[in-house]
Amino acid sequence: MRLALAQHHVEAGAVSANVDRAVAAIETAAADGADLVVLPELFNVGYFAFDCYQRDAEPLDGPSLSRVREAARDNEVGVLAGSVVEDLSTTDGGPAEEGLANTAVLFDRAGERLAVYRKHHLFGYESAESRLLVPGETLGVAEFEGFTVGTTTCYDLRFPELYRELVEAGVTLVCVPSAWPYPRVEHWELLPQARAVENQTYVATANGSGTFEDAELVGRSTVYDPWGTVLASSSDEPALVTADLDPERVERVREEFPALRDRRL
Repeated sequence: MRLALAQHHVEAGAVSANVDRAVAAIETAAADGADLVVLPELFNVGYFAFDCYQRDAEPLDGPSLSRVREAARDNEVGVLAGSVVEDLSTTDGGPAEEGLANTAVLFDRAGERLAVYRKHHLFGYESAESRLLVPGETLGVAEFEGFTVGTTTCYDLRFPELYRELVEAGVTLVCVPSAWPYPRVEHWELLPQARAVENQTYVATANGSGTFEDAELVGRSTVYDPWGTVLASSSDEPALVTADLDPERVERVREEFPALRDRRL
């Protein structure tokens, strides 16, 4: 499976322009043979545009996700719509709690919704996210092109217990839409590599690119294999990061070095 991480420029509050960039990245990736495209966290509004969260919140069938769904269908490519601010009160069949959530949606090649993941761990350090949003409670896992795909979002990387839950659910590829800023570059490189090594799974981090009033995103979207080896990466500029993944490699690594069997729960 060819995976593409769409590290496109994200401008604070410029929803229409940001979605245009996301759709263009999907089209380019599909033309290059991608099977699955991953967009950054809050690809439409921008993570640090806290004042825009309420204004630009939308349901799962809202305008941003509808355009991504159409791009997936028109280009016959799977898309993980990194995340949007979801208005839970307008989402049919969603969680009982009302409010806003940081929500990623996985679409298949026909534009059908395969999985929904609402970010579990909300950032509170110099961020309004934990004050403005409510955390998710369920895993977003689905089968796609021979992989069991799971999603976590940005700050979730610091909580390894979530990744153990994904392993128990059979996940072989974890996609991590993010809006990771400077100066924590070392953490951005260390944490996903550790999650790949300790869980013996592919981990793919899709960061945005851009500068906000108080933050600059580090970019450096990266694909790690089940040994933690970097398969593809980028700088902090807009880029399309691609790598070819083998679903059987996860099983081979786990058989060759069966560390997961030695866990004491």
